[in-house]
Amino acid sequence: MASNGITKLLKVMRQLRDPKDGCEWDKLQTHESLIPFLEEESQEVIEAIKNNDPENLKDELGDLLLQIIFHSQIAEENKFFKFDDVVKSISEKLIRRHPYVFDQKQKHTAEQQAAMWKEIKEKEKNG
Repeated sequence: MASNGITKLLKVMRQLRDPKDGCEWDKLQTHESLIPFLEEESQEVIEAIKNNDPENLKDELGDLLLQIIFHSQIAEENKFFKFDDVVKSISEKLIRRHPYVFDQKQKHTAEQQAAMWKEIKEKEKNG
């Protein structure tokens, strides 16, 4: 179900950015021009969480997801990367940074995992 929804959303964004038949506003957008919208949508997600408003949170998460899709589409048009690359990257990062779950498969505390995450992240940055 989720992949069908994502597939549809990716198709909608491609259509909005289509050079011939797309939306004139959407076609003009760049990573830089979208920064204010990314900031605004991130803040609105935070507000929905703070207000304990699940219905609004659902809507705001959709708006935030749109920003990810939008930036991924622009990146694909510039032959930098595709949305699937973003998904693959975060999946690999989550697996890599959760060795207690995916590699060692052992019980652990939240504190142990937080320390491991920090250690792995530091190694990645310095590697």
